[in-house]
Order: sequence, then structure tokens, then C-alpha cells
Amino acid sequence: MSSNTIDTKNKLDAGLSFKVSLFREVIKKTKPHKHDQYFELIFLSQGEGFHCIESDKMMITTPDFYFLKPGQLHYWQFTSIPKGFVILFNNSEFDPVDEHLLLDLIRKLNDTTRLRIPDEQYPALLLEEIYKEFRLNRQYSKEIIHGLLKALFGKLLQISDDNTNIQTQPQSVFERFMELLIKECPRLHKVNEFADLLNTTPQNLNIVCKSKTGKTASQIITSQLLLEAKRYILHTDNTVNEIADILSFSDSSNFVKFFKKHENLTPIQFRDQHFQ
Repeated sequence: MSSNTIDTKNKLDAGLSFKVSLFREVIKKTKPHKHDQYFELIFLSQGEGFHCIESDKMMITTPDFYFLKPGQLHYWQFTSIPKGFVILFNNSEFDPVDEHLLLDLIRKLNDTTRLRIPDEQYPALLLEEIYKEFRLNRQYSKEIIHGLLKALFGKLLQISDDNTNIQTQPQSVFERFMELLIKECPRLHKVNEFADLLNTTPQNLNIVCKSKTGKTASQIITSQLLLEAKRYILHTDNTVNEIADILSFSDSSNFVKFFKKHENLTPIQFRDQHFQ
């Protein structure tokens, strides 16, 4: 296959119209690919890195939910071990007459690509029950699964409505800081640089971050820098010198010291650990 070809995957085994599995708990390089005529619902309870869907690049902030439609292109760049569930189904799974209410819920979810889930609302029990019933595959398992899916989709729509109501309110300093962090890091490393862009003081930015996350602004910036560093270490063949330059460190020795301080490994050791 040509390296310029975009792979189209079919993870539904022959004859299946529905499948649920655990998300693979590995860090690996993934290539952009599409899915063949099925929907993929991804629930992540743990993991760090990036998820790219078409031209949108999103930082993973677990718990997260992603709803991929047939033919959508995506790929992952994980920097820590992911955990969660994957649900696959195609149109033939549901009866359009008897299950029209369930199909209505799916249609309402269809506008959603990514949904950030509050910690306390992550539907772990529903997902575990769906997974358990799929593996049991007994009489009435399909009916039980479809009932659980109806509850799951309803819960996701509730969370989506709550998020929409929140988004209609003016953005807080913290929300604007997090947006800037993704946009301006790694070009900027210092709290005062972000505070200037937000028209606030470093002291106030630290207070805001502490109240929202329990972490200082500096700790949040450090986490983002480490995330960017791991992305380049794990998903490119760039040298340490090249990565240091990309991440706006003054030289490679400062980058190595920074990385080793927080990870207890050098960048090369970290790369070797994951690709032995």
C-alpha cells in the first residue's frame, strides 16, 4: 500500500452490527485513517495527548467522549496510557420502527463530535454493564444492551445541554487561559507572559487556577509543556536538539534538565521505554 493512501478500517467482525470493547491500553503511533460504514463511540476515562478528527486537533482532557461518523478521518497521539470503552455499530443494528426513540437519540447526538464529561458524570456503570452483557451474549442480551444504550445516549444529551448552557455565559479568565495555553504553548513558558495576554496579574492568574484545579498557573503550563514534549518524543523522529528548538527552550541541555526533573527520565530514555 502506498504511504500516501489513507487507510479505511473495519473493526466490526463479519456479520456483526454492534461491538463493544475496552480501549487498548497502549501508547503507539497511529496513522490517519477512516472507518467503513459504522459509527464509533469512544469513552476515555484516562489518558493524555491529542486526538485529531479531520482538521481539528484536540487536547485530550479526560473524561472525554468522541462520536465518530462513518468515513470521518482521525488519529491519536497519546502521551500516557489510555483507558476507556469503544462502542461500534452500523445502521442495521436498530429496528427503524420498533426503536425509533433510540434512533432519535442517536440523530440528536449526531451533531456532537467531542464532549467533555464532568468527573462525577462519567457513565462508568452503564459502560461496564453494556460491555459485560455483550460478552455474555445470552438470550435477551441485545434487548438489555439497547435499553442501556438508550439510557447512555440520554445521559450524554443531558451533559451536552448542560455544556451548551455553560458556553453561553461569558468566558472566565481560567477558560481564556486554557484556550491560550493550547494556542501559545510551547512558544510561551512563563506565567507573566500569559497574564499579560489576559490583561491580569500573575498573582491573580495563580489564584484563579488554584481555585479551579488546585494547581498553580506555572504547574499547568509545565504539564502542557511536558505534554507537547512527549508528543514530539513519541510521535516524531526529531532529535532532542530539534525538539528543544520546537518547544522554544534556549538550548537542548535546558530541555533535558526540564524533562528529567519532571519525568525522572531523559527524553531519549522516555522514547526508548515506549519503543523497545
